[in-house]
Amino acid sequence: MKPKKMNKYVFISIVAVLSTFVLAFGSYASALIAGNLLTDEDKLNFAQTTTVVDEQGDQIARLYIEDRENVSIDEIPEHVQHAFISVEDHRFYDHQGVDFIAIGRALYRDILAGAAVEGGSTITQQLAKNVYLENEKTLMRKTKEVLISMNLERQFSKDTLLEMYLNQIYFGHGVYGIERASEQYFGKSAKDLTIAEGALLAAIPKAPYNYSPASDVERAEKRRGTVLALMERHGYINNETREAAAQTAIQTDLHTEPDMHPAWFTYVDMLITESIEKHGISEQQILTGGYRIEVPIHKDVQMAAYEAFQENGNFPGESEQVQASYVLLDNDTGAVKAVQGGRDYVRKGLNRTTIKRQPGSSFKPLSVFAPALESGEYKPYSMLKDEKLEYGDYSPSNVTNEYQGNITMRDAIVQSTNTSAVWLLNEMGIDQGLEWANEAVTPFKDEGLSVALGGMSEGVTPLDMASAYTSFANGGVKSDPYFISSIRTKSGNNLIEPAIEQQRLLSEQNAWYMTRMLEGAVEEGTGRPGETNHALAGKTGTTNFEGVEGANRDAWFVGYTPQYTGALWMGYDSTTEEQHLQEGSAYPTRLFKQLVNTEPVTEQGVAFMKPDGVQDLESPVQLAQVDDLDAELTLEGEGFLNVELRWTAAEDDRLVYNIYEVKGGEASKVGEVTGKGTYTVNRANVFSLNDYMVVPYNPQTGQEGEPSNVAGVQFMSLF
Repeated sequence: MKPKKMNKYVFISIVAVLSTFVLAFGSYASALIAGNLLTDEDKLNFAQTTTVVDEQGDQIARLYIEDRENVSIDEIPEHVQHAFISVEDHRFYDHQGVDFIAIGRALYRDILAGAAVEGGSTITQQLAKNVYLENEKTLMRKTKEVLISMNLERQFSKDTLLEMYLNQIYFGHGVYGIERASEQYFGKSAKDLTIAEGALLAAIPKAPYNYSPASDVERAEKRRGTVLALMERHGYINNETREAAAQTAIQTDLHTEPDMHPAWFTYVDMLITESIEKHGISEQQILTGGYRIEVPIHKDVQMAAYEAFQENGNFPGESEQVQASYVLLDNDTGAVKAVQGGRDYVRKGLNRTTIKRQPGSSFKPLSVFAPALESGEYKPYSMLKDEKLEYGDYSPSNVTNEYQGNITMRDAIVQSTNTSAVWLLNEMGIDQGLEWANEAVTPFKDEGLSVALGGMSEGVTPLDMASAYTSFANGGVKSDPYFISSIRTKSGNNLIEPAIEQQRLLSEQNAWYMTRMLEGAVEEGTGRPGETNHALAGKTGTTNFEGVEGANRDAWFVGYTPQYTGALWMGYDSTTEEQHLQEGSAYPTRLFKQLVNTEPVTEQGVAFMKPDGVQDLESPVQLAQVDDLDAELTLEGEGFLNVELRWTAAEDDRLVYNIYEVKGGEASKVGEVTGKGTYTVNRANVFSLNDYMVVPYNPQTGQEGEPSNVAGVQFMSLF
């Protein structure tokens, strides 16, 4: 019979065997030295999956290059170890990295078959090949494999080598290592594997796709039977145990879940950025380090934001083209509770929470009103001009084109009047306003009065706006955002310190004044759309698109509850004449409240709590008209004449009434009374009786109202 032609794989095997014998018997010391040079121990620290969890320990995401979780050999049952040894290298404990008996047997069978039908690689050689070498069949590669294997055997114990092997091998479906394979195929840890389960896992690595039960259950069952038979042959189990394990039904469903829900995409991307920029831990380290990263996410709000962003009805024109971003922070610490970078955000995509936008009127508290309070020259009821004025070539106007002449700071915030904000910034000094605003947000270079209305060359990010508003919510202390509470290694060591960074920007008193005024903006002003039972303070913002009359570019709501501060922006990525907002801030305001409502209302959430030692902001005193002033001449017991003035007082007993005496067309103040409708002018001159009038006076603003009717007395009225 004509012998079969030897193929190249058999030839390589023969050469490899000869090389091995030469190395083994000719220059063992040289082989060890060469193996040591080829061995980089860092490569034996296999990439492991990093897990992201919330503060309750619930998993958010799994991050990896190779999905692996290393386990100690002590956590792998002996019967599982025996399964792999039986099928891969039954002389594992007898050789020093290279099994010459197995190589000879494999070579003999390959020659008989005329092809490479049986391998002779040990577990150590497989480890060396998988970790250090490219997957190519050459003499040099095979020589390196032998050298490295011999060196590994010299450096590590058998248990350590088996542990590394079991943690390194690929089990199909993107999973590496015995622990993750056990979780995926059986939904349990490797330490809980049965003999049948261990044998099935040992059956897979030879051809993961072919022998995976999820791919081909019949092949998997047959291959498992082979493993069990080998375990029996080598004395690890008896016949009865083998038969029982072989009859165990194989589950075909994988115990897999997505690495993360799309709702977490923005949060995970931003925590990786923070890890790099704040803590010097690279993305590569995150993806390979097997860390446990704890984040302060509020899962319910995060999921609610994601789902709400998918609903077209929450957006102007019910358009799916309108984009949005949202961020929610913890007032006290700046911990990011929720963040959504867009309605269709994808991993490492366009993150709209970090893109600068024109903030419109939502910037007024930062560029004008807070710095005005901090200057000490203005109070919530200080009077501001509400007139259309010119400042060089800049002449702002109110959206309504209505002007009241004068308006309190509180009402200017509530009604969002543009002219009063610009006037106040001009009066206060633009440098003072911008200095404060540059500490509240990322520094910017704008110098014009238009900054009072959020007119900026580059704009500001939603993340910056939310952080800046924490200074109002947190008693004057700004809390910088952070995404990572801790990063722990497998051994439990914490790699970072808490990233809480804070700065006092205004006094506790002025922060409380801002809260009260911004509450008014929600209850009475532009922040009214939508419903919530939570206490809420905040400010809307809308910017115009110059290309189309009545069109808008950006729409905002920035606000806070007693616990959280957030910002919500809506608009197009690119605003054009064909693509622009038709509506203003009502949509982001309603959606912000909808997301706030995700959190159940608590006793602490129904009202802002005034800090101790802080003066509350009284409700506005309203000037009232007096039109029923009456004067009567009365006689005192000692013979003096008095003039008794009476009128109907307003219900607000804080209102002051200035009393004027009118003589010869001139009025001079003779007294005042608070909260009541009577006043006595004592010891009137009978020969010079005058007329009187009452003028309401607002003690908060220093304003007088309209004079009352004039009332006088006659001497003969006594008789």
